[in-house]
Amino acid sequence: MSAADPNCVFCKIVEGKIPSRKVHEDDEILAFHDIHPWAPVHFLMVPKQHLASLAQVGPQHEALLGRMMALAPKLALQEGCRPYPQGGWRVVINTGDDGGQEVHHLHIHVFGGPRPWLKG
Repeated sequence: MSAADPNCVFCKIVEGKIPSRKVHEDDEILAFHDIHPWAPVHFLMVPKQHLASLAQVGPQHEALLGRMMALAPKLALQEGCRPYPQGGWRVVINTGDDGGQEVHHLHIHVFGGPRPWLKG
């Protein structure tokens, strides 16, 4: 991972230069509500250091990505998703232009809540 990218909107959110509705924050991860939610529960999880996409992930990122994935269920329930198996949530990582990635800072979408959802 590299230092913050001064042109990256998510780096600016991590730095507090752009406000967000925080869901979780620790030394490595920030989670915040999506400004254009597709579902009743929709938040993003980002590493605090800039990492452009899942395509740049290597062995040195295994612990960070593992922590993010393990944190997703806890935060999903905290934010209002119903428990598995009747409830649940969706976890999505868009990668690159063909994958629908709009902000080139690795981020995990967590969607959930009663259906139907706006998208997905």
